[in-house]
Amino acid sequence: MSNDFINRIKTRVRLDRDNGWIFGVCAGIANFWRIDATVVRVATLIAALFFHKIIIATYLITWLILDDSSILHRK
Repeated sequence: MSNDFINRIKTRVRLDRDNGWIFGVCAGIANFWRIDATVVRVATLIAALFFHKIIIATYLITWLILDDSSILHRK
């Protein structure tokens, strides 16, 4: 069941390296939600002030999971 969930996420959310600052995770999530990437970046920074270890780990794991899908979908 978790593989199915990860595959659905990979097909819907992609890294946006053109508009991204570091790895394109926040920009990719912003594209998925159709909001400005600055909103996602600010929310991530505010959350990192309180839960820095969890946010950093989640960011890196998201980057690793979404990296493969962005390469597969490039033309």
